[in-house]
Amino acid sequence: MISKEIENLIVKYLSQAATTTDLDILNSWIEDDRNHQVYKDFIKTYFAITLAMNDPDINKIKEELQKEINREKKGNYSRRFLSVMKYAAIAIFFIGVGIIWQQGILENTEADIIIPRTDAITLELENGEIEVITEEGTAHVQNSNGKVVGVRQGNKLVYDQVEELKLVYNTLTIPNGKQFNIVLSDGSKVHLNSGSSIKYPINFIKGQQRQVFLTGEAFFEVAHDQENAFIVNAQDLDIQVYGTKFNVSNYPEDRETQVVLVEGSVGLRESNVTIGDKAEVYLKPGYMGVYNRSDNNISQEEVNTSIYTSWMNGNLVFRNISFENIIQKLQRHYNVVIINNNENLADETFNATIETEHETIEQVFNYFNKVYQIEYKIIENKIIIN
Repeated sequence: MISKEIENLIVKYLSQAATTTDLDILNSWIEDDRNHQVYKDFIKTYFAITLAMNDPDINKIKEELQKEINREKKGNYSRRFLSVMKYAAIAIFFIGVGIIWQQGILENTEADIIIPRTDAITLELENGEIEVITEEGTAHVQNSNGKVVGVRQGNKLVYDQVEELKLVYNTLTIPNGKQFNIVLSDGSKVHLNSGSSIKYPINFIKGQQRQVFLTGEAFFEVAHDQENAFIVNAQDLDIQVYGTKFNVSNYPEDRETQVVLVEGSVGLRESNVTIGDKAEVYLKPGYMGVYNRSDNNISQEEVNTSIYTSWMNGNLVFRNISFENIIQKLQRHYNVVIINNNENLADETFNATIETEHETIEQVFNYFNKVYQIEYKIIENKIIIN
């Protein structure tokens, strides 16, 4: 059974109105193993009722909470001490970032508006000339000689299939905060994520392998062509494609390259390694291949592919991901700079699903502040974590 005093202290804590003395009393109370489960259920029920009812009447909320607490079975719990903040974090997270914000629990102020940078999508032609790619309307795509080789339709480049005697490469670069699509001359589709670039021939040549070079992240839908192999070079990893759909994450700052197969078949091998010297690793649909750049090892595991392709639907899904990794992804997607001055926080792991089309970077960090007490300040396009 929870006392009226403790109940009020918990509510004050969740409302960020608790004093240092209040927190000391609450911590002393929760050190008792018998109070662990009661406290955890109290918080979970508090937020569930608040969100479900959207009722500002605190007396009514407390009444419903008390009913739940009275159902708690008595028993002994041999659990290690968990801090007040840790318990609150576990409970509140079940609700999810988006729902909490929609119900007004996370508040934002005009002073905390971040100013994102605006960078352009660029296309580098074979002669080194760089063109800025807009994302509105339609326009012809030309090579360095002025010949039309395709068309831009909104946020997509579509190349024509014409006869060429030599390979001519273009490089498409997508800045942080944007995504873009490209349809290669063979009909293969590439969806490029923020902070990525791809080097590709404007036309493939029959009788030669189709090869592209990726830095960053992209989802591929490769057109089947049994006579002309398709290879994605991801720095030190070559991905041999056998007509398929797959996601590649290959950012320079990451320690590994990830290949997630949704459909079809792919083979993974180190670049510049002769076939036969080292076995090619084949993936089945539903598996992820991981290339470790430090030891050149390729491993694989079964995964939920939707987690790794959710970015195409406007979501960022984190499952047991370090805060350092989360920061990197947030920087790319929102095109902001995040400076973490809390070294202990970098290796902490989190789970979250962020609907990026509906949630701003301010809302995301408000969530981390409310739940995990992560202090930060915003200066123009920078978020500085204390």
